Amino acid sequence: MRDEERWSSERLALAGGGAIIAGAAIAHVLPAVASWRGLRCWALPALSGIGRADHVALTFDDGPDPASTPAILDELDLLGWRATFFLLGSMVRRAPSLTAELALRGHEIAVHGDEHRSHLHRTPGAIRDDVARARDSIADATGLSPLWFRPPYGALSAGSLTSAHQLGLRPVLWTTWGRDWRAQATPATVLADVTRGLRPGATVLLHDSDCTSVPDSWRATLGALPPLAELFDRRGLAVGPLAEHGVRAA
Repeated sequence: MRDEERWSSERLALAGGGAIIAGAAIAHVLPAVASWRGLRCWALPALSGIGRADHVALTFDDGPDPASTPAILDELDLLGWRATFFLLGSMVRRAPSLTAELALRGHEIAVHGDEHRSHLHRTPGAIRDDVARARDSIADATGLSPLWFRPPYGALSAGSLTSAHQLGLRPVLWTTWGRDWRAQATPATVLADVTRGLRPGATVLLHDSDCTSVPDSWRATLGALPPLAELFDRRGLAVGPLAEHGVRAA
């Protein structure tokens, strides 16, 4: 993943719900009230996906990908887990049957945008069109109306929040992640990175596709799932989708 992408994922614009929506017409990119993930989790727990203290919300970005998502799904079945998959509209249109299978296997479907492009460099109109197209593609493939929205790289702008509000979507980022897109990622590093940021009520970000990252990086994610199960079990944490996580409305 490029340096810009790492930066966008960690340095996130801070905003407060309705006040940001009201001010979205004034500024497209949220002002430099940006923070590291730790401060965001403290200041904006709903946006950071913090929910029930005894529960972990497991989320995956960038799919569906026929080369990798089926293996992830099979492992989730073995573990008895359901998760939330943030899908790219462009990937959905390439694999509509796999998208439908995600829903049929009990997983929650969410919106990651249509193209994997940072919202910090797009106009509000382009963002809205992108998010709407992804939402509609997902609905066409699954017959479901997604609720959650996570922008590419976690890069929120005022346009992102306005579009989500207009389209009936709830923005959510993450509490901890596996940094599983990296060439250096292994099951052990994914486990270590998730553990480092794990806290009560965490939302975990992983990837079921390498379409925007290092080829075959998804294999590190796949290998990390069993040890993550052991970690969550030791801490007495149930695992499930955002729908069961109890994230409060922002």
